Amino acid sequence: MSHFDAVIIGAGQAGPSLAARLSKAGMKIATIERKLFGGTCVNTGCIPTKTLVASAYAAHLARRASDFGVTIAGEIGVDMKAVKERKDAVLLKSRTGVEAGLRKLSNCTVYQAHARLRSAKEVEVGAEVLTADKIFLNVGARAAIPELPGLDKIEYLTNSSMLDLEVLPRHLVVVGGGSVGLEFAQIFRRFGSAVTIVEKSGRLLPHEDEDISAAVKEVLEQEGITIRLGAECIHFDARDGNAIVGTSCTTGEPDIAGSHVLLAMGRRPNTDDLGLDEIGMKRDARGYIVVDDQLRTSVDGIWAMGDCNGRGGFTHTSYNDYEIVAGNLLDGENRRVIDRIPARALYIDPPLGHVGMTESEVRRSGRPALIGTRPMTKVGRAVEKGETQGFMKVLVDVESKRILGASILGTGGDEAIHCILDTMYAGAEYTMLARAMHIHPTVSELIPTLLQSLQPLQYQKS
Repeated sequence: MSHFDAVIIGAGQAGPSLAARLSKAGMKIATIERKLFGGTCVNTGCIPTKTLVASAYAAHLARRASDFGVTIAGEIGVDMKAVKERKDAVLLKSRTGVEAGLRKLSNCTVYQAHARLRSAKEVEVGAEVLTADKIFLNVGARAAIPELPGLDKIEYLTNSSMLDLEVLPRHLVVVGGGSVGLEFAQIFRRFGSAVTIVEKSGRLLPHEDEDISAAVKEVLEQEGITIRLGAECIHFDARDGNAIVGTSCTTGEPDIAGSHVLLAMGRRPNTDDLGLDEIGMKRDARGYIVVDDQLRTSVDGIWAMGDCNGRGGFTHTSYNDYEIVAGNLLDGENRRVIDRIPARALYIDPPLGHVGMTESEVRRSGRPALIGTRPMTKVGRAVEKGETQGFMKVLVDVESKRILGASILGTGGDEAIHCILDTMYAGAEYTMLARAMHIHPTVSELIPTLLQSLQPLQYQKS
């Protein structure tokens, strides 16, 4: 047995950063990664997909060149092998950087093997058993594969295997209308594939407000993506060399024949094979590790960070998990998950940035509120760029005058939303931001104007 002050299982966004802090504090640590250093973000999530988003945007903008008075001779083509090579180069730089950083840490031993907990203080890794005073889990999540009729009859893709494509799908059928499905749908439509999105609910992005869902649907349909909603009984078959996706939609053909099928129906945590049940660690019905607001599990001395704890599911929440754990253990702070403000983005074009409460959530709370909206057609920067799709929306509490939440669907929305997020973290009244002078011409400069146009949120009389 080898003894360590701390063992970190998983090298995603939280694990390596925590390893660096613990190493700097003089602790003897072990970091275990069974597969790819960097986790989902680096290998199958943010970095590779946003690299593809950039390639798809370049193709889209080239096709629109005449809108800007630019002439391009000949047809715009996409070399999928070159696209993949660029994506691979970007992610490999990040992956190797994470691994190299870990291996350079003082007092840090890196294991590349599967880990399993034998007790609250023991970790089995390969043929060794490590003992530790503290154990940190950062094991991530993977694509959920639901049990759907006929799925065994076809070959299907997930967000991971999509990244290995070197040929352009003739017709990509995306099953799932969440963020992963929509991003891949637009990417491959812009590359040149025919694309159909199949979603079981009545609208895309069912966790967003209805006006956001409708606007995103319009954006995608304008690019030629077919969207089939209300597909309650999704099933599969193989016919004439195609993968058949059956639906229960009330309009359109009941079966959709595609050359490729992407399953984008949620995520599941990598907590199946860690021995958690044997040591009595609590998990919820979906397999996520139950943690308190300081990310401590039900087993004393073990923490869970990142996607596996079900408290965020984003790179930024995973990194913030590390900051919470490190702050509490090393800096004498009292940081809690509950203190962070929900923030997320959807990286279609135009992107969606959202912080805080949705309008639906505010309405369900019943609190007196103010609301402001502004179309992107009124944003000078958007007009100049020829990208005027979308709108801004903000909600404010009447009594405290603090911002409750906001959404920006439009060019630069994923960046501009941080003006509002930082104001919320500062606990400032909305009037501070409403009176701020922003630089022209930017997307952010319309946020003060948005806040100057607030109106009472109308509730229907019961």
